Amino acid sequence: MEKTERFIELDSTYTEACAKLFQKAFAGEPWNDDWSDEHQLLEYIREVSGGYHAMNFGLLIDGKLVAISMGAIHHWWEGANYNIEELCVDPDYQGQGIGTKFVSLIEEETKKRGLAGIFLQTDADKPSFKFYEKLGFQNLTLHVSMYRSNLS
Repeated sequence: MEKTERFIELDSTYTEACAKLFQKAFAGEPWNDDWSDEHQLLEYIREVSGGYHAMNFGLLIDGKLVAISMGAIHHWWEGANYNIEELCVDPDYQGQGIGTKFVSLIEEETKKRGLAGIFLQTDADKPSFKFYEKLGFQNLTLHVSMYRSNLS
């Protein structure tokens, strides 16, 4: 039986479903993120999906949310971009081309909206780095992310 796929724009009614999928996707290897604090998880999902010019997408397969992309449109001198804060695919659906198809659908939608490009960040030592390279994303070697902890 053929599966029904549907690319959708997510709204706040999907917050809890996004949180569950995000938690599942990042709980295991190679990320091992501990999102067991439900309040912290839901606040994070609301933050990344509900900002100014928010733009969030999902892929439903047979009515089940299996992929999400949360971010926002950011304006820059070269034009407006879709900045992806988080993108993930349900681990049960990984390795089947779902992520590639999902990113392709996002690219089509951003082109329709006249956006100049898609920007995202990932860890260079994770499989996602090679995945995005395979899809034509370029490593901005001069772009550096910086962080300073207040906890130490």
